[in-house]
Amino acid sequence: MKKVRELKKWIELYNAVKSAAEELQLSYDYVREEIVSEEELDEAYRKALHLVEELEFRNMLREEADQMCCVLKINSGAGGTESQDWASMLMRMYQRWAESNGYKVTIANYQEGDEAGIKSVTMNIEGDYAYGYLKSENGVHRLVRVSPYNAQGKRMTSFASVFVTPLVDDTIEVKVDPAAISWDTFRSGGAGGQNVNKVESGVRLRYQFKDPYTGEEEEILIENTETRDQPKNRENAMRQLRSILYDKELKHRMAEQAKIEAGKKKIEWGSQIRSYVFDDRRVKDHRTNYQTSDVNGVMDGKIDDFIKAYLMEFAGNEGAEK
Repeated sequence: MKKVRELKKWIELYNAVKSAAEELQLSYDYVREEIVSEEELDEAYRKALHLVEELEFRNMLREEADQMCCVLKINSGAGGTESQDWASMLMRMYQRWAESNGYKVTIANYQEGDEAGIKSVTMNIEGDYAYGYLKSENGVHRLVRVSPYNAQGKRMTSFASVFVTPLVDDTIEVKVDPAAISWDTFRSGGAGGQNVNKVESGVRLRYQFKDPYTGEEEEILIENTETRDQPKNRENAMRQLRSILYDKELKHRMAEQAKIEAGKKKIEWGSQIRSYVFDDRRVKDHRTNYQTSDVNGVMDGKIDDFIKAYLMEFAGNEGAEK
């Protein structure tokens, strides 16, 4: 069902782009016939462009973990109240971004600052592709401003680190390919009277498993003689097979999580990804060189352009984060 929902979303996005493109073409024709105004044509163009960019945006999120919800943790750096205040500002920025994009935010852990702000916060951000979008925020965020906490009004620099990891759910869909199954029956041994020896109630299930991630193949062999009833033994063998497949998928997810955790550990205080310079009215991403003068907008959660610039440059490789 998860795969069906994903395909349905792609179809909806494609149809929306197609419809907007057709409307734009009609608007262009109607302008020449003076049926619609140039302002309406411009609006149709902006709508079509937005939908194309949204489709392009989604196309960049191809990794398995991208479609998951995420855990976002913010830690204040050295500097006491200054850094703790900066950490709380980042928390508000991500909350605003999540709310404007329809994501649900819950606070899993919260440590208040000594005088103001926060020492750390852990937020669960739930919704499709939350991790895919916010993985671009992994790293150290640097603030430069005239400090409201400094009596001399000095220009101060503060740091906070942001860690983003996928929130792995516990709903693992186990898929069994009927074409990969073969059955044998045999007479089960042991206690149980004449029926055990005369009737082939024991079952042997062979499953030709192909790892969907590596392509490696192996045969899974299961024998079951729990009961004297062959159909029940078949059911039991299938239940065992599903358990084995579940365990394989769980181990894969744990391995992927371990890789991400290993990448997290490489984020050091020297790896600044973005600077927010308030008095110069400038926010700049040091990985992509994208920058904007709309400091207030960024702090209100308008970070989509930073996310897009990151994905355009680094989608499909881990170079930016490692």
